[in-house]
Amino acid sequence: MRIAVISDTHDKFPASLPRRLEGAEEIWHLGDVCEPWTLAEFHALGAPIKIVAGNCDEHPWPASLTLEREGVVFFLTHVPPARERVPAGVAAVLHGHTHVPRDETSGGVRWLNPGCITRPNRGAPASFAWLTVEDGRLSWELVLI
Repeated sequence: MRIAVISDTHDKFPASLPRRLEGAEEIWHLGDVCEPWTLAEFHALGAPIKIVAGNCDEHPWPASLTLEREGVVFFLTHVPPARERVPAGVAAVLHGHTHVPRDETSGGVRWLNPGCITRPNRGAPASFAWLTVEDGRLSWELVLI
């Protein structure tokens, strides 16, 4: 399964982004969409979209989601939680908020952040990521914009 992971669109994104996400089996947005209409072009791609609310969102999306794909359990949220708040059995925490890409393992949990589409922080380039889940394993590919 190939999943496009984006975060922190803040009502805008590069015009080329929807085309680059074609072929995604799902799209996961990790918060700070801002206005729901921002996602219209992503909905038009036809892939299911999972969204968590960010600190700049007023739409009533859930604050977090726990999803299982191909036997791997993921916890999606906007602000990265403290380690002790990660639900048991989670293999990877996906978050946004910092606007900085992340791929590290701590306490047996993989922490992933696709970075920011429109306003990267701390010298990081604008980015999104591809998450591939197959046979109980995951791979993460950061894509610079």
